[in-house]
Amino acid sequence: MSKAVITIHQNTDFRRVYGRGKSCKSPALVIYSLKNRAGICRIGITTSKKLGGAVERNRCRRVIKEAYRHLAPECTGGWDIVFVARFKTLHLKSTDVERSMRAQLRQLGVIPI
Repeated sequence: MSKAVITIHQNTDFRRVYGRGKSCKSPALVIYSLKNRAGICRIGITTSKKLGGAVERNRCRRVIKEAYRHLAPECTGGWDIVFVARFKTLHLKSTDVERSMRAQLRQLGVIPI
């Protein structure tokens, strides 16, 4: 049974994660993470207009969300995670993004080694 994906909506939450959180970059994604007191993992996804039109940006969001859905059971503790799509995300499948995401989340301490 997989966890439901809980999303971040408030601009203040995004700003807090950007300002106080740790970041990790790859060609496909930039991930910011910050420990929270809620005890649950919440995610936010950002796609810039530089990536393309609404269709391209929505595809990036779907790919990132699907990749995270497979990794959600491995996430321990409470974290706020913000995924920022990069141009390469447009051309990748969710399995490729998942591989990159797993390595980055391990580096940030969200997924135990």
